[in-house]
Amino acid sequence: MSAIIIVGTQWGDEGKGKATDLLADQVDYVVRYQGGNNAGHTIIVGDTTLKLHLVPSGVMYPDVTPVIGDGVVLDPGVLLEELDGLVAQGIDVSRLKISGNAHLIMPYHREMDAVTERYLGKQKLGTTKRGIGPTYADKAARVGLRVQDLYDMKIFRQKLDAVLREKNAILTRVYNRLPMKAADIETEYAVYAERLQPYICNTMQLLHEGMERGETVLLEGAQGTMLDLDHGTYPFVTSSNPVSGGALSGSGLGPKDITSVIGITKAYVTRVGTGPFPTELFDADGEKIARIGHEFGTTTGRARRVGWFDAVVARYAGRVNGLTEHFLTKLDVLSDFETLKVCRAYEYQGEEYEHFPDDFQTAIHKSTPIYEELPGWKEDITHCERWDDLPDNAKRYVEHLEQLMDVPIRWVSVGPARRQTLERTI
Repeated sequence: MSAIIIVGTQWGDEGKGKATDLLADQVDYVVRYQGGNNAGHTIIVGDTTLKLHLVPSGVMYPDVTPVIGDGVVLDPGVLLEELDGLVAQGIDVSRLKISGNAHLIMPYHREMDAVTERYLGKQKLGTTKRGIGPTYADKAARVGLRVQDLYDMKIFRQKLDAVLREKNAILTRVYNRLPMKAADIETEYAVYAERLQPYICNTMQLLHEGMERGETVLLEGAQGTMLDLDHGTYPFVTSSNPVSGGALSGSGLGPKDITSVIGITKAYVTRVGTGPFPTELFDADGEKIARIGHEFGTTTGRARRVGWFDAVVARYAGRVNGLTEHFLTKLDVLSDFETLKVCRAYEYQGEEYEHFPDDFQTAIHKSTPIYEELPGWKEDITHCERWDDLPDNAKRYVEHLEQLMDVPIRWVSVGPARRQTLERTI
């Protein structure tokens, strides 16, 4: 039995979907363990391109069971719309399993998310306004509604009435919004309950019984390490734990079940939304990388900010996640540069740091990257089929990143298709 964790090592958008696609035919379950429909995966299988937001990537494979785990926050309307879209493309979604412990995103969560961002003004966090943060806040406050509550409407209504008293007071008195009606919400969610019922199960038991039979589980998160609620660039983070530790609490597996932790790492760095970004580029190089890399969010469509590779962030991710290997993505995007820069350390208050200093929250805003310059390869590498096919300078770039991160790079992606992935011997 084995369980593999795939985790983003930067600010998300590293290409986790492609890594999941590559490994999916080697596993029996693909589990989404945290987040909501505020993030997405782009999956390319043959001639089919899918942009998934809640459904785990394994839905594309007839021998894989896709699982939405305990740690996910679920907007049932969005999920059903996504499932209907997949069915319209001829994709079988009947294997999907959803944890009854997953929390429900409610209409008041979306409303609170939107009005709070407007209220914050220049201090806004840049959320997707899909209700993710308010849902996790209610989960922590123990007033959230869960998927299993849909199957006892008496309990559902009791919980809804209790929480709506507080939410309506805030919406009407603080934000001057109209109150929401419990009866309308109950009617809407009763319809969702009927449609979702075939998918609901005890997913923790499902996974453990599968592993006892010798089956393999792949755990995929949303976002990335630097957006982790506890370990990221707080407060400019998501509301859950994308790091490998979150995979355990979000799935019900234990540490002894994990056999490898694969860090998905882009050959440069991007982030969406506000917050610190030490290696961010504001020049023609940044525009060029963004254009060649098609750097727009899968879920939001927002342009991503672009920067040179940051080894300080990569080392941090290696430690936080206990990485066993890296999957390096988008190396091909850097093919049209004479020289490339890599941040090996930060300069902060006259000192050089290869790891984040103690006052991390302040330091990352005020640090200056210390760059090394490496020669580019000025050669199309999208046709390469083996590691040895790469130009020498491309191989040296990958090897240098590996040395800086002190975690081996096992796979190198040179394009979006599955065949454009080169495996190295490590």
